[in-house]
Amino acid sequence: MTTAAVFAGAAIYVNVAEQPARLALDDRALLAEWKPSYARGKAMQANLALVSTLLGLIAAYLTRDWVWVLGAVLILANWPYTIMVIMPVNKVLEATAPEAANAQTRALIEKWGALHAGRSALGVASTLVYLWAIL
Repeated sequence: MTTAAVFAGAAIYVNVAEQPARLALDDRALLAEWKPSYARGKAMQANLALVSTLLGLIAAYLTRDWVWVLGAVLILANWPYTIMVIMPVNKVLEATAPEAANAQTRALIEKWGALHAGRSALGVASTLVYLWAIL
């Protein structure tokens, strides 16, 4: 449960603090900030989702409680969600040079933030399901 909660907390932080702060920047600085931030966040959150999934499945095996599997599936759902839904936006942003950033770049980063909220929701849902399994 802890890894899912850390995942959820990090994802929510991005949506409520980091994304609004970066949107106050001009287009070039916005993209220049998004790129390294996304690269660091991707590595952290991908690993948290994977570890949380594995721990949830281990807990399900040890307790024979299917609720743990549900929590594991919810946190793991971040992988296909990211690959199928968010990745097309990421690829365009990653391929754009900061000096080429414009209003379209800003719109894509705004879209990215809205899509990222789905990751936050999956993290919260998984955390709540894991909490349910504990109770």
